[in-house]
Amino acid sequence: MLLCRVFTRPDRWGEFFKRYINEVYKLGIDSIAIVVTISLFIGAVIAIQTQMNIMSPFIPSYTVGLLTRETILLEFSSTIMALILAGKVGSSISSEIGTMRVTEQIDALDIMGVNSANYLILPKITALVTFIPFLVIISMFTGLVGGYCVGLFTNIFPVSRYTYGLQTFFQEFYVWYSIIKSFFFGFVISSVASYYGYTVKGGAAEVGKASTDAVVVSSVSILMLDVLLTKLLLQ
Repeated sequence: MLLCRVFTRPDRWGEFFKRYINEVYKLGIDSIAIVVTISLFIGAVIAIQTQMNIMSPFIPSYTVGLLTRETILLEFSSTIMALILAGKVGSSISSEIGTMRVTEQIDALDIMGVNSANYLILPKITALVTFIPFLVIISMFTGLVGGYCVGLFTNIFPVSRYTYGLQTFFQEFYVWYSIIKSFFFGFVISSVASYYGYTVKGGAAEVGKASTDAVVVSSVSILMLDVLLTKLLLQ
């Protein structure tokens, strides 16, 4: 019922695009730093642990690059990164809208005849859904760079074999698979967080609880959706 109110024609398109740009900066661009940092270190850890667990003459040396690439493309850059964003972005959305609810700012919008659900929530959903693929692509790149840096600055494995492994048996669809999943995850994060913030009742304590509930429900929904999308897209 809330989404039916959200997905209606904005009363003022100029105001919508202004809020959309602000949300892109707040939800998307401000998340680039944490995405780059986490992806860089996770890529390095995956490469190190893969090398440590394939100490066998029967396993080709390029396997480190291959497994690092597959892990990052298939799961980390989409699903795990979405879980991280659910904590950062989801809690921010829920707290912001929840605070507006308990301070009666949303009631004021409704009294003035403004569709508060459309005015507040639609820019957040569209901003996150349209920008999260860029975060996924950035995560992919920095994750692979993290593994490359391990080979470059240590003697754990040769860089040449790592880069050869990155190119071996590469399937372009895996990149699109992660991007497709990210659209669904972005919608889940923004819509669930907005719902919990919009429907909160009480005071500051209830806003905090709504923020926590939004993160938990978003995370569980992302994992369930990941299973479903994997079955549909990779069967």
